[in-house]
Amino acid sequence: MNNHRNSTTSAIGFCLLPSELIQNILLYLVLPEIIRLKLVSKSFSLIISDQDFIRACNIRSRSSTWLFVYKKRWPRDLTLHGFSDQSQRWFQIPIANSLRPIISLGEDLYFLTASGKFFLFVSNTKKVVISVNLVTQTVKKIPPSPLGPRGTSSWRRSGMKLVAGPPGSDHFQFLFVELVENRPILFVYDSESEKWESMEAKENVANLPCHSERESENIYLSVINGRSESVLIVVKSHDDGTTPLILRPRFGSGGNDGGQLTVQFSWGNVIDRLHVYGDGHMMIVTSDGVGKMMLMGIELWGLSLNGRRWQYISKVPSKLMEQIKKPHGVMVGCLEKRDGIVRAALMSNFEGLWHIIWLTYDIQTRHWIWVTLPDCKMKGSNMAGFAFSSGITLS
Repeated sequence: MNNHRNSTTSAIGFCLLPSELIQNILLYLVLPEIIRLKLVSKSFSLIISDQDFIRACNIRSRSSTWLFVYKKRWPRDLTLHGFSDQSQRWFQIPIANSLRPIISLGEDLYFLTASGKFFLFVSNTKKVVISVNLVTQTVKKIPPSPLGPRGTSSWRRSGMKLVAGPPGSDHFQFLFVELVENRPILFVYDSESEKWESMEAKENVANLPCHSERESENIYLSVINGRSESVLIVVKSHDDGTTPLILRPRFGSGGNDGGQLTVQFSWGNVIDRLHVYGDGHMMIVTSDGVGKMMLMGIELWGLSLNGRRWQYISKVPSKLMEQIKKPHGVMVGCLEKRDGIVRAALMSNFEGLWHIIWLTYDIQTRHWIWVTLPDCKMKGSNMAGFAFSSGITLS
């Protein structure tokens, strides 16, 4: 009782400070903490809603990159775990109250992807995609795509992309590609119109460059990833009616193309190489061992100018590999590129223990960085999705 009275008195005393001082103090918090304060206190909500504070907060938070992990738990405890490259600890983001009107007890929920303040989940029970606005706590069901309802196993991380609108916008686009009658079809959902559009990708017969001076102009989605050739599509990020183009990059002569290849998963001694795709790049993770696998090497590849070849870019230095390698039995990965930086997260499990490796590579300086993460306390938990998100703002 005394502890509750003391905390209440402290909160009231804090709110009596000058608003400018409170704003300066709040700016030292990360965005998820600021959002929670806005939701629990009217006094804080008024301060946080001030336009000067929003501008200052957006400037600080826009450059941050977040890694979000979702663990399967009972619906009343639905929580995202987030870690920023500008912080030193994990943050818990409760989403149970927001999702309660849409999902029911015992529903099988999976975290698909994120962009800015928008997060997408899929209900494997109802086979419906759900969008969550982290800032406004708005939750909506996305209508089924032209392909109909889809469960968790139908979604491929490298074949979809969530694109948040510019700061100040409450809209987003969700894109994914699938083979329909052996033809790559792009499906695009616009949250403003709440409608789907679809278009067939065409071969790049004119050999047009697949890169742009502004990397954010192009979106790359994987269709098929085979032993020696991949099939991707590239489309403009802004809706200008441009037809998506098909790219068929292959490993050139001398390319590192031996061994058994896979996409996303590596089990025991059956598969010894993991390929992780994203934003026109590919990371090859090599492991060795029987039963207990051990990381041996990590390479980064990118598309050639015309998209016809995979080009070797760099590999993680051996000294850094010695620091990050640990035994694993199963491994998954996600990869993104933004502002000239390639980011990859590799999540592995060994004997019930989850381990996350976050690596970044600067294209210009050719420098690798290992972002060390504290324990996310996932022992014995079922990992139900993880993704990067950048550019989270209050508006």
